[in-house]
This record gives sequence, C-alpha cells and structure tokens, in this order.
Amino acid sequence: MSFERLHVWKKACNLSCELYQHFANCRDFGFKDQITRSGLSIPSNIAEGFERGSEKEKRKFLFYARGSAAELRTQILIGCQVGFVEPSLAEKWSAELFYIKKMINTLIQQCGD
Repeated sequence: MSFERLHVWKKACNLSCELYQHFANCRDFGFKDQITRSGLSIPSNIAEGFERGSEKEKRKFLFYARGSAAELRTQILIGCQVGFVEPSLAEKWSAELFYIKKMINTLIQQCGD
C-alpha cells in the first residue's frame, strides 16, 4: 500500500500543516522550529518507513514516528503553559496525537517482529 493512502499519514500531514499555520508569526524561533519539525517528522517517518524495502525497516520508522508524536505532545503541553497555544487548541491537538499514536501502534503490530 502507498503511504499516501494511509489515514494516519493524512491526519499527521493535516496536523503538521495546522502547526505551521498556527506558528507562522511566532517570534520564538527556537520553539517554532522545534514544534514544526517534530510535527513534520511524524508523516515523514511514516512515508519513509513505507518506502523502505522490508517490514523491519518499516517498523523502525514507525517507531520513529511514534517518538516524534510524543515529542510533539510534550511541546504542545509546554507551549500551552507558556502561552503560545490556547488550552482548547492544545487539547484538540493532543487528542489528534492520541488517535495518530493508536493508528501507528496498529501499523507496528501489523509489521510483526
């Protein structure tokens, strides 16, 4: 299956786009760079894993995507605490990440050991 057809990849791309749009005018360039990069890493690692030649490689990149989701969730929570992200938006994005993580976990299980 092509990664472009994966629901999880589409959801992760949409979230990444939301992050770029939300932080377009953020003056804290370090935070902006870090949060947009971790958001971009999720769909990028899913895509890379699906383009690799083996289930072992696919699984490895799905684990990277899951790690990037955890990194992004942390940054969203910190962004909320420092006032860069409204609480309702942080909650929305965290819920999206929870759903994305569940879908990634399912793909990891389908790869086997």
